[in-house]
Amino acid sequence: MNIKQIAKDTAKTLQSYLTYQAVKTVIAQLSETNPPLSLWLHRFSVKDKIQDGEAYIEDLFRESPDLALRIMTVREYLAEEVTEYLPEMVSAGITQANMEHRRKHLERITQLDISNPSSGSQQQQSSDPSSDSP
Repeated sequence: MNIKQIAKDTAKTLQSYLTYQAVKTVIAQLSETNPPLSLWLHRFSVKDKIQDGEAYIEDLFRESPDLALRIMTVREYLAEEVTEYLPEMVSAGITQANMEHRRKHLERITQLDISNPSSGSQQQQSSDPSSDSP
């Protein structure tokens, strides 16, 4: 397991997600101040490009440098605000989710055993030589 590579991949995914959130924010702002530009950005962003935040920004720079700069500014602000809470929230979220998955799994396996108790007692009776009558 290469922890450094996992951290790099996680950071890249987070960057792309923050780009997506910045685009959503800018589209919402533009819908109130400049609806035609909001619609244009929405259509531009619907393409699969937004999955890779850096490629999306590069493409947007070619089409509308002002919007690209605005999205980069919002993304940077989001990154500064989010990263303060992220380590603790991710850790707590994973711990909580893991406990919930384990609890559900335990409930499922114990419900299977409880809901079919007769099969277990029948197996014991058939394999127990003292229960056989001559």
